[in-house]
Amino acid sequence: MAIQARTSLVYRANYLVNVVAVIFQVYLLRILWTAVYQGRPEVAGVSLGIMITYATFANVQTWVTSPWEFSLIPPRVREGQIAGDLTRPIGFTTQIHARQVGRALATAPFVAATLPLAVLVGGGRAPAGLAAAFGYALSMVLAYLVSAMLSVLVGMIAFWTMETTGIFVIYRVVFMFFSGALVPLWFMPDALRLVAEALPFQAVTYAPLAIYLGHATAADVPGVLALQAFWVVLLWLGGRLVWSRAVHRVVIQGG
Repeated sequence: MAIQARTSLVYRANYLVNVVAVIFQVYLLRILWTAVYQGRPEVAGVSLGIMITYATFANVQTWVTSPWEFSLIPPRVREGQIAGDLTRPIGFTTQIHARQVGRALATAPFVAATLPLAVLVGGGRAPAGLAAAFGYALSMVLAYLVSAMLSVLVGMIAFWTMETTGIFVIYRVVFMFFSGALVPLWFMPDALRLVAEALPFQAVTYAPLAIYLGHATAADVPGVLALQAFWVVLLWLGGRLVWSRAVHRVVIQGG
């Protein structure tokens, strides 16, 4: 975990580029949603202030839980490093999760510095209440776990295909849309919203923000958290099942 954090911090320029990218995206989204509202105080019962806050926080959250950056499996399979990983006393998936946490810890200071700038450029407001703030914090922990489990599952495709670039591009598009990172679930048509709610992606971006903004009421929060926890457990079990098959597909090349 600590080694991965130090390794990630070697490339500080990448983090600075991400800071600029997030701020720029937040600025563009503010302009976009302001144009969509066209001076109207509300659209579908959602005020412009809430929508801009959602867009601002969604961009920062997506950086924290970027699943297309977290999966460290494909290069280790492709370069043959998996051979050393399998000889260690700690399970392979546990090693990957530890590396994910290390990278997240390295990213955290940059995210903390970016959030005030994003709020200044885009917009933001305080959580709907103390309970919403506490629920948001718990929900973000679960959101990170869901994202981490998803990244491991998708990353293990490398044991069958070796090359995963195209798969990750498709996964990123699907994730960004159905997580609510681009458009909140409350603006989706009913049929599409039901599909999004049935998938684990919304547990990463939409669920925490629904709690933060009060869109999920105090009575709804336990159910939202329980659904996120359900996805954590289900994806963890799915990861173990896929790993039990993937380990038999190991082909060492490179190194």
